Amino acid sequence: MGNSFGCSASGERLVSAARDGDLVEAKMLLDCNPCLAKYSTFGGLNSPLHFAAAKGHNEIVALLLENGADVNSRNYCGQTALMQACRYGHWEVVQTLLLFRCNVTRADYLSGRTALHFAAVNGHVRCIRLVVADFVPSAPHEAINVQNNGDRGDGSNLKNKYDQSALAKFVNKAADGGITALHMAALNGYFDCVQLLLDIHANVSAVTFHYGTSMDLIDDVFLFLQILLARGASRLTLNCNGYDPADGWWLPLDVARMWGRHWLEPLLAPNSDSIIPVFPPSNCLSLPLMSVLNIAR
Repeated sequence: MGNSFGCSASGERLVSAARDGDLVEAKMLLDCNPCLAKYSTFGGLNSPLHFAAAKGHNEIVALLLENGADVNSRNYCGQTALMQACRYGHWEVVQTLLLFRCNVTRADYLSGRTALHFAAVNGHVRCIRLVVADFVPSAPHEAINVQNNGDRGDGSNLKNKYDQSALAKFVNKAADGGITALHMAALNGYFDCVQLLLDIHANVSAVTFHYGTSMDLIDDVFLFLQILLARGASRLTLNCNGYDPADGWWLPLDVARMWGRHWLEPLLAPNSDSIIPVFPPSNCLSLPLMSVLNIAR
């Protein structure tokens, strides 16, 4: 019905209102015909929900969902409204979509990216934290300490709430080329995103299809390399992009030399005795989002 000729004109008006943030127009159209919330442009290219999410019009997003819009609908690229909101950093919209129980694990058709990839590639740490809210308990620091200390004594309740395997599977889901959210955050130099992803079990040793690790993707940011090493990155990881018949595969040290980053050599040398600082958990983890979302729902 959303695509019928009878309501296509009104549907296009709703699309324009959603894109432009015209809440009054959107309310008027939906009051006359609530089914317009499910409208999509010709060929399913986009929907009012996608436009509103991409532009950050949170009130219109909520209005559309309250009138029956499918929170998990896809556009022509297979992207959901959540992916659009994460792409542009509209964390309020992400929060609203989560309240309506959107599926955070879906991947798009073009490159296999999830909402987490879209948030990480553009450095939107708030969106990352919200997207994993249903995987992380409201006492994440205690859960992390239980895991790190190997304590199995009284951690049963935390274990039930904090499904580490499900979280790790989601955080480390690879898009085309084996690219993970951590790769994207590291490549673009977003330290707060890298720190948070490592705290929620991003695999520091994950490699792309060309055997590139997060350490290989970082250019010359000393602090980034320190936190990756502190969280278990190996100085001996090989990179097939730099294969040399004489020297073999390249180490992170070789990559640094190739780019003239000689000040990184003491840190990246396989036998390095550099002191690696201790990095505290991300401040974003202190937010009790799981409890807040459950109460709001």
